[in-house]
Formats: sequence, C-alpha cells, structure tokens
Amino acid sequence: MTQTSVRPTPAPPGPAAGTAAPHLGGLGLFTVLLGAALPLIDFFIVNVALPSIEHDLAAGPALLELVVGGYGVAYAVLLVLGGRVGDTFGRRRLFLVGMAAFGVTSLACGLAPNAWTLVAARVAQGAASALMLPQVLATIQATTEGPRRARAMSLYGATAGLSMVAGQILGGVLVAADLAGTGWRAVFLVNVPVVLLGLVLAVRSVPDTRAGRPAAVDVPGTLLLALSLVSLLLPLTEGRAAGWPLWTWVSLGVFPVAAAAFYLTERRADRRGRTPLVPPSLLRLESLRRGLVLLLPFSVGFSGFMFVLAVAFQQGLGMGPVTAGLALVPMALSFFAASLAGPRLVGRFGTRVVTAGGIIQAVGIGLLLAALWYGWPHVGLAALAPGVALAGLGQGLQLPVLMRLMLSDVPADRAGVGSGVMITAQQSSLALGVATLGSLFLALAPTAGLRAAVCTTLLVQLGLIALTALLSLRLPRMR
Repeated sequence: MTQTSVRPTPAPPGPAAGTAAPHLGGLGLFTVLLGAALPLIDFFIVNVALPSIEHDLAAGPALLELVVGGYGVAYAVLLVLGGRVGDTFGRRRLFLVGMAAFGVTSLACGLAPNAWTLVAARVAQGAASALMLPQVLATIQATTEGPRRARAMSLYGATAGLSMVAGQILGGVLVAADLAGTGWRAVFLVNVPVVLLGLVLAVRSVPDTRAGRPAAVDVPGTLLLALSLVSLLLPLTEGRAAGWPLWTWVSLGVFPVAAAAFYLTERRADRRGRTPLVPPSLLRLESLRRGLVLLLPFSVGFSGFMFVLAVAFQQGLGMGPVTAGLALVPMALSFFAASLAGPRLVGRFGTRVVTAGGIIQAVGIGLLLAALWYGWPHVGLAALAPGVALAGLGQGLQLPVLMRLMLSDVPADRAGVGSGVMITAQQSSLALGVATLGSLFLALAPTAGLRAAVCTTLLVQLGLIALTALLSLRLPRMR
C-alpha cells in the first residue's frame, strides 16, 4: 500500500531485556470488544424505548431529543481527548475507569426519577463511553500485528456493526419483557452486570500499553474541537423539536468559525513541534484521510436508516418492539458473516471489496424500498428480509475493511490519537445521520404520510451509498 510520509514520530521504547512485548490474547480481545460494544449498543438501544420514556416521565419531544442527542454529543466531543489521555496514563487504566463510569452512569439512567435527571445521566454516560472506547482500538494496534491484527480489526468492525443493529433488537426485547416491572429502565440497568463482568475480565486479561513519549493535553485544541462539534451537533439534534429558535441558527453560524480556528491552532502547534490533539500531519496519511472521507457518508446513511426503520416499523407497519427487532435479525446475521469473510476477501481483491459492498447495499435498499412502497402498510417479515439481509451484507463488507484501512499506517505511538480521530468522525456522523435523515423523515411524515416519508429517506440514503461507492474507487490498494 502506498504510504504518505508524516512528521517523524519517535518510536515507543521497546520492552526491557527479558520482558515480553504486550500481547493481547483471546480473552483480552473478547474483553476489549465487549467494551467497544457497550457504547454503540447504548447509542441505538434507546430508540425503541422513547415512547415508554415519554409516557413514564412526561417528557416532550425536545427532552426526548436530548436523551438521544445529549449522549451522542458528549460522546463525540470527548473521544479524541479520551484517546490522548489513554496514550499518556495507560490504556488499560483508562479502559477500566471508563467502563466503571459507564456502569455507574447506566445505573443512574435506569433509576432516573424525571426526564432532566435522565438527560444529565445520559450526558455523563456519553462522557464515560468516550474514555473507554478509544482504548479498544489503541490496545489492538499496540498489541497485535500482521494476520492477528487483521483478524482483530475484522472482529472489531463486526462488533461495531452488530452493536448498532443489536441495540435496537435488544431494546425492543427488554421493553416488551418489562423485567420485574422495570419497563424502559431495563435497557440501561442491563449494562450493570455486563460492566462488572467486563471489569473482572479486563484486570485479568488486558495488557497495559501507553505512548512511548506521553504528550501534554492540548487545552486550546480540546476546547475548540468541543465548541466545533457542539455548535454543529446540538442545533441539528434539537432544532426541529424546539422549532428552530434563534440560538440554533447562531450556533450553526459559530460552527465554521470554530472549525477553522481549531484547524489553524492545531497546524500551528504541529509546526512548532508540539503534539496537538489532532495532528494535521497524521491526516497526511493517505489511508486515514481517504478512509475518513468515505466513512462520513456511510455512517450518516447507516444511523439515519436505523432510526427511520425503528419509527416506520412500529408506527407505520404496526409492529411491536419485539417484531420490529426481529425484522433486523437478517441484517445482523449477514453483517456478521460478511465481517468475518472480509480479511480473506481483501487478501484476494483488495479494497475493491468496499466498492462491491456499496453495490450490494444499494441493491438491498432498493429491494426494501420496493417492498415498503408496494406493500404498505401490510409488509411482513418475509417481504422485508431480502432487502434487509442484502443491506447488512453490503455494510459488513465496507465498515470493517474501512476501519482496518484507516489505522493501517498510523504509527504505534499515535494509536490512541488515530483511534480517537476515526471514532470521533464515525460518532459525529452517526449523530448527523439521526439529525438530518431523521429530521427529514419526521418533517415529511405529517403531510406526506409515513410511506412517502420513509421511501423518500431511503432514496436519499441510496444517494449516499452511491457517493460511498464512488469514493471507494480512490482508496489505496490493500492486500
């Protein structure tokens, strides 16, 4: 693969004489992947619980948007900082702290007595996720190499995609089961025993790694990145429900100014030999730069698609939460199968696997679109299954390969920063997908009807898939 030069980075010091290099075993890999699954599941699990939350806590549309958006914004804003802190203080330590905080904040969400308490707990839960998740990829990068790294990255991609789908499936099952009368609270309380198990396993099986030369926290860069993401994501998330008041437009106007200031600040720090939060020299890596450009439309389309289906299946097709979850099972199975086959296919066909995945995904969305348009409102699981399965198959051929590609040339000493940059781009795009495609769907539904709204949204997603497939032709070859 062609590698673009970046500013030289001192290699991390090797292990002391007689000391083995950190090694991530099978149990350790399972543990960090468990930590990767929890934040992504919780981004989507709440979708099917929103009607119950609205009823129990008397929460209006704006507060419900904050339950979803508050988590996503806090998560996206702090991810890069979480990667930097892990590089400095040790990735296992931050993984343990983040997982413990995720368990505590999940408990707070499940016990929230009112809507505002739930919003505050969700923001804190997003911050905990941002401490935990960057350590996963950074640990994999620092403790594996060659075929083992390719397999680990493939499993990470499979975990990420499955978590997004499984979140809505699991949410529907838990809400319908109403365990011990907990109702929607179970979608948060279920995290607590999982976190306890994860903490025990992490202490026993996850090796500790850190950057060879820890860098100080980039305070100006952190604040400007936070301002950039908040000024974009918060108004897009809250604007529709709040009626687009003046503050939303002011905030959107702040975004380009804050983003430009962030870039200039980081470039100046990089040129002066400091270590900025997001080194522009890192973005000169062709694999990372082109992968990020492709990840944006993919993630926007994915999250918007999942949100719209959650609403359309329940409100338009009259499905219960469990049936709506079962409708996504073919997607989860095909995604997982494609993810596992990815390394072998990439070894034979290179990054053209991503292009093929985009084409297959487009065919699946087209079949789903036809089933919904011609069968509405009496569309059963059998009619939905072919389109949903092909969409999942195509997504599974894209996401794991992209993640492996983007981090393939990142120096080991910058693994935490590289992971944070990639996950921040993904998370911000997921939030943008819900805010943009979700808002389009909800805006069309009252006037055009649910069928027209969901089909229009799927057509927009087809456009995003076409863009992704075209961009994939410019990816560096990887075999």
